[in-house]
Amino acid sequence: MRFLLPPGLLACLLIFVSFLPAKEVSTDSVSPLAGYSPDWNDTRYLSCNTAAKANYMTAAEKEVIYILNLARMNPVLFAKTVVNKYPVNHSDYYTTLQNTLLKLKPVKLLYPDSLSFAGALCHAINSGAEGYVGHKRSTEACNQKWYYNGECCDYGHHKPLDIIMSLLIDEDVPSLGHRDICLGQYKKIGVSIQYHKTFQYNAVLDFHY
Repeated sequence: MRFLLPPGLLACLLIFVSFLPAKEVSTDSVSPLAGYSPDWNDTRYLSCNTAAKANYMTAAEKEVIYILNLARMNPVLFAKTVVNKYPVNHSDYYTTLQNTLLKLKPVKLLYPDSLSFAGALCHAINSGAEGYVGHKRSTEACNQKWYYNGECCDYGHHKPLDIIMSLLIDEDVPSLGHRDICLGQYKKIGVSIQYHKTFQYNAVLDFHY
C-alpha cells in the first residue's frame, strides 16, 4: 500500500528542512585527532592547520604544528578526549597535565616560520648524527641559524601526536619546561624530525615571539 503526503504538507516539510542548521563538520579533511573524538572534525579547527602550505616542512612536521594548535585552541577538549584516551602510564606528570589543560584558557595559534625551521633542522640533523641530547649547538653553522626564544627536543618518537604528548606530559622533568613552552605565548614555530643515532628519531621544535 502506497502512502502519499498531501502536496501542501510536503511543501511545508521541505521548507522546514531547508532552515535546519548545517552540521559543522569538515568535508575537506579529517582532523588528525578525529580518532579520539568526532568533535575535532568541526570546521572551526581547520584554522589550526597553519602550516598546511609551509612546503619546506614534511607532512609529519606540519602535523606536529596542527596537533599542538588544536591543543592550544581547545585545551579542555584535548584533555577530555586525547589525553584521557592516550595509552600511557598514568603518572603524577600525566595527572598534572590533565589538571592544567582542564583549567587552561585557549592560547593563540602558532604559525610556521622558515627561520625557526632552519635552526631546528640544523640542530636535529647534527644531534642525530652525533647521538647528542640537549640544546647546545655543536657547529658554527647551526649557531648562525639559531633562531628561537624557546626550544623543545624530543627523542625516540616520529609520530606527531606521540611527540606532542611526550612534551606535554614532560615525564621526569620537574620544571615542566617543555609543557610550559608548548602552551606558552609564542607566535612562531619551526619543527624538524630527523634520524637519531641513539634513539632512532629526534624532533626539534623552535618557538619564537
